Amino acid sequence: MRYPVHAALARPFAVAALLAVLAAGGAASAQEVDYSRAERFLTWNTERMIAGAEVVPNWMETGDTDRFWYRNNTGSGYEFVMVDPAAGSREPLFDHYRLAGAMSLANDTSYVPDRLPFSTFSFGGSESEIEFTANDRRFTCDIAGYACTVADTLASRLPFVESPDGRWEAFSHEYDLYVRPAGGGDSIRLTSDGEKHYAYGYNEPRPNQQREGPGPRAPTLAWSPDSRYIAVARRDERNVEHMHYISYTSQRPRHFSQPYALPGDSVIPLPTVHIVELEEGEMAAGGGVGEVGDGAGVDNAPALRAAANRRVEVAPVPHQLSFAGSAPDSAWSADGTRLHVNYFTRGSQRVFLAEIDAATGTSRVILGDSTRTFVSLGHRGGGSSGGTPSWYVSEGGDDVIWWSERDGWAHLYRFDGQGILRNRITSGPWTVGQAVFIDEARQRIYFTARGREPGRNPYYAHLYRVGFDGSGLTLLTPEDANHVIEFSPGGSYFVDTYSRVEGEPVTVLRTAADGRVVRELERADISAIEEIGFIPGEVFTAKARDGITDLYGILYLPPDLDENAKYPIISHIYPGPQRGSVGDWEFKGGGENFALAQLGFVVVQIDHLGTPHRSKAFHDNYYGNFIDNGIPDHIAVIRQLAARHPFIDLDRVGIYGHSGGGFASTDAILRFPEFFKVAVSGAGNHDNRSYNIYWAEKYQGVMGTDSTGTDNFEASANKTYAANLEGKLLLMHGDMDDNVHPAMTVQVIDELIKANRDFDLIWAPDHAHGLNEPYFIRRRWDYFVRHLLGAEPPPQYEIVRPEG
Repeated sequence: MRYPVHAALARPFAVAALLAVLAAGGAASAQEVDYSRAERFLTWNTERMIAGAEVVPNWMETGDTDRFWYRNNTGSGYEFVMVDPAAGSREPLFDHYRLAGAMSLANDTSYVPDRLPFSTFSFGGSESEIEFTANDRRFTCDIAGYACTVADTLASRLPFVESPDGRWEAFSHEYDLYVRPAGGGDSIRLTSDGEKHYAYGYNEPRPNQQREGPGPRAPTLAWSPDSRYIAVARRDERNVEHMHYISYTSQRPRHFSQPYALPGDSVIPLPTVHIVELEEGEMAAGGGVGEVGDGAGVDNAPALRAAANRRVEVAPVPHQLSFAGSAPDSAWSADGTRLHVNYFTRGSQRVFLAEIDAATGTSRVILGDSTRTFVSLGHRGGGSSGGTPSWYVSEGGDDVIWWSERDGWAHLYRFDGQGILRNRITSGPWTVGQAVFIDEARQRIYFTARGREPGRNPYYAHLYRVGFDGSGLTLLTPEDANHVIEFSPGGSYFVDTYSRVEGEPVTVLRTAADGRVVRELERADISAIEEIGFIPGEVFTAKARDGITDLYGILYLPPDLDENAKYPIISHIYPGPQRGSVGDWEFKGGGENFALAQLGFVVVQIDHLGTPHRSKAFHDNYYGNFIDNGIPDHIAVIRQLAARHPFIDLDRVGIYGHSGGGFASTDAILRFPEFFKVAVSGAGNHDNRSYNIYWAEKYQGVMGTDSTGTDNFEASANKTYAANLEGKLLLMHGDMDDNVHPAMTVQVIDELIKANRDFDLIWAPDHAHGLNEPYFIRRRWDYFVRHLLGAEPPPQYEIVRPEG
């Protein structure tokens, strides 16, 4: 029984309690909470301060395709650089001072040489002419004579896919497929039966694209090498049920919807591919669809027509289908007679590679994989959803390179054109990420892999070379770091950016033959962030819930750490299963985890059981049991960290995440209330019965009931555990989230109210899935500072995101 206490008697107890809190919290609670200092460590501030951190090669499309240019952050601005691997040269692409002057004269505006207002461009008629958009104007600049002309930017430009012979451009428009002469002329309609939700080359704009204006849409199509056929994707969503959205900010709320198949639906999108066979003829002036193209009709201009439009049937019925993404792209055979597609069946438990006869549209399955859980076709970066398809069919069709986890580890296999295994290419207790380049003439495969080098972080990727027959396995990137690889189209060179979580990036140009460094391109300079007190994240290992398996994570510590004090700890979680909490295992030079550490928190990221890049068994850990979310591993690891570091306060543990991390953080505080005291959950997919089938059914299984008649999704829904809430929970969601529907958060709210539980909510009008904006970041900080740190945040502090 609780007895009332007189206020005069209560005051000494209150003071004693406050002193006890301050003593327990030590320096972490008593310190001033400095938001302005924390704000400086957000990514959009620190990334500008780090020079030479990123090299994204833009390979030349004509002439020597091993050459490339890139835009480099110099620390004070940006420069455009041209690299010639054969000469080993790295030179400015143009005179930035003279180009700024030419632009200023042309547009009657002053431009700064190291802050030119464009980040990309295209070459015009030659390499001495570049075209780009800046300040809503279209510039054409001669970078030999340094003169520019300016024109109004086109209101919109359809994205075109040029034919291999350079004569035609294909595109999608109003549900159908078109071509037009590359040199100008009227557009020619190739199909006429496209319709809404069953269009050629693209899907309908999503609700937020509808609300904001969809803009140009890149078509999903691929020309055959001889320019005779176009393979174009087409997805039938006409009878798929819709998810609905309301934008409330206008005077009259607006309604939007999209086809959105859920687990358990009987009608789901049907992906197909059509092969349009082209026949050349002539067309008189005015015979095209002039309003779609940019040019006028041309007398007796060459024209194409659709001689045939074949819808390809593959079996079993596909759930997801792709004819692109192999490395390098081998969707079409070299002679243009055969198209290769890979596809998954519903639930992603089977995957197939099929060959299609372009002339007839008939197909046959070459090979495939199946499993009781889920299959993938490659692991790329930590941010890759499901992995990039990694397969290759040789020009003659008699060699197929196939990525598979069939023996429990991700490896490469070699089959013949009939699907008969010729040989294993790689093997062992390590994982292949994906094939990045195939040198068929030399019978060599270049691929990324993790975990092969003893004593190294198993999440750091390296590049290897191996023969088709599995011989000559060679490490080409020896540095003990994570390597991000970009191959030249010709395959003679590759750009390698390597870094460690705690070590800044270095970018080098290497030869494919032996990995020899041709030259260093950039070495990141982090001195500017070190001057503001940057402390790198600390990589650690700990045991999983089983007490045996090694897990890896990153620890972010407050500045001026007092080891005799006590600090609250926050776990930043993303549960996967298609990626882990750490994301890409590369240099971490800023972000919200660093900012929270500046506020006095210890922050941790953990790649728990059930995330990729390790063994198949590791990845499968909580298949069919979404509610696991790796939370038992987070608890086990945080306890171990507290045993190593007594300054971690196990009585003050928080957790936050977005999307899947929103689902997981809410799960944590509902199912483990004795451990997690504060949770902030953004846009969580709290009940995957309301999430898309492609992800939900892949990792939970096709929706149904078990032998007892129980819904196999219900036990993994957060609302099932709403009555368990004891700590502080902040939910956030955008009401126009067309990825994770806001209904999922509303359903949790409904159950919390029914259970008479206190919680907090931030509703974001007209916001889509992403909530990485200043207001929501600040409110997240406020919540942890107030309820976990025990301090009062500065009132209505405004985080300012830099322009541009």
